[in-house]
Order: sequence, then structure tokens, then C-alpha cells
Amino acid sequence: MKTVGLPHDEDRGAGRRTGAGSVVAPAPLVTGGEGHTRAAVVQLLLEEGPITATAIGTKLGLTPAGVRRHLDALIESGQARASRSAPWQQKGRGRPAKQYQLTAVGRGRLGHAYDDLAGAAIRQLGEVGGEQAIADFARKRARAIVEGIEPVAEHTPETTTAKADEIAEAFTDAGFAASTRKVGAGVQICQHHCPVAHVAEEFPQLCEAELEAFRDLLGTHVQRLATIANGDCACTTHVPLFVLPITDNASHKTAAQPAAVRTNDSGRSAE
Repeated sequence: MKTVGLPHDEDRGAGRRTGAGSVVAPAPLVTGGEGHTRAAVVQLLLEEGPITATAIGTKLGLTPAGVRRHLDALIESGQARASRSAPWQQKGRGRPAKQYQLTAVGRGRLGHAYDDLAGAAIRQLGEVGGEQAIADFARKRARAIVEGIEPVAEHTPETTTAKADEIAEAFTDAGFAASTRKVGAGVQICQHHCPVAHVAEEFPQLCEAELEAFRDLLGTHVQRLATIANGDCACTTHVPLFVLPITDNASHKTAAQPAAVRTNDSGRSAE
């Protein structure tokens, strides 16, 4: 999995793209001497969760006792949760290791500033210009995030993966903590944070516009598997690495489609 971290505060004003909107820095979850370490644990849960305590300790150089102390505090406050690893994820013998990830409460602590103002503004836009005005606004916003990225020239596994990485980097610059990972015959773009999640719950056009931008840049039909706005732990978009030929056989209707073919995919979770 390729992970792109959230930009540091000093880097936010100097992003390589403009017009994507300002991003609110994550609010500190704790105060005091251990605040920086706790924030680092939260950042790791955000970007790489679900993740085991052992992996957290390895990445941050913490003792097992130190990791447990921070995880227990986050779980007690409702900001994180633990679950057992799936059997296929287990390495070696013994019980499956626990994996930890942020809850909706934990992600909420990262800040959703101006949600009320943004929601009111979009509602007013809809009253003046209708649903089309909202869709146009969402489309311009998504295009601003990926401004400067050229569509993939040739659809091969290598070029598609590289383009997905480029898109993930652009969305990280805009505050989405995005990463990519290979899954089977495809690659997934995972947005571990959504700075407009609360607004997107009311206006799914924001999610739909992102999906449209992905399709246009990747030159293939992509599928939204999950969204934070729909209650999932991350926004996950599947990108096929191989374009299958389309036939008249009904059994092939789920094959990857060219980007020019538009569907009624709402961009919401398929689950």
C-alpha cells in the first residue's frame, strides 16, 4: 500500500495546486507531554488503519506498553475501536491479532470547520440555480483538486497505477489523507479522511463529482465501494487495471467500461 501523509501546517499554503479550497488542520486530540505521541498514533490509525498494535509500535518506535496505553485511552474515549484480523491476514500461528482504526468520533475530532456555513451556502445555491447548479459547483470543485493532472495516455496496469498514485497525492494535498493499494486485478484509491464529509451527507453531488473526475483521468469505469459520508471508515474507489472487452453476453455486463460511457452510479457506498 502506498500512503501519502497529510501535509504539515507549513506546507498547506504552498500546495502544488490552487483552487481546491482551504484545509483545516487537524485539532490536537490531547494536551500535555504525551500529546505529540498520541497525535502520531491517531495519524497512523487515520492513514493506515485497520492496523495492529505491533505495527504501530514498529512504525513509531514505541514500546508495547506505550502503544497499549494510547490505544486504550482512544478506545475509552470512543475515538478508536478494535477488531480481530481476518484469517487470511493472520501471520503465523495463534489467535488473530487485533487491528485498530478510528471511529466516526475520532475522525470528527480532526475538524469539520465551516460545515454549517458550507451547507447553508450550497442550499442557497440550489434555491437559486436548482440541482444543476449544485452539480456544476461540485464538478468544478473536484476538477480544482486534480488541476494539472493529465488523463492517462494509455490504459496499462503500470500507467493506471501511476495515475491513481498521482490522484491520491492530489487529494492528500486537499486534506483527504489518500493512499492507493493493489487489490487483485485492480488498484484502490482510499481517502481516509474527508474534510467535507458532513456536507457530503446532505449533498452527494460532491461524491459523484469526485468519481467523475477519477473516471475522466483514468480512462476507465471506476466503482465506489464505500464512502465516509455514508458511514464507512474510508472512501474507497476500485480501479480495474485491465479493460475487458464488452460483448453482447449479459454475463459480461459488469466488465470495465470506457470512461466515455456514463452510468447512474451515485458515488455512494455499494454496501
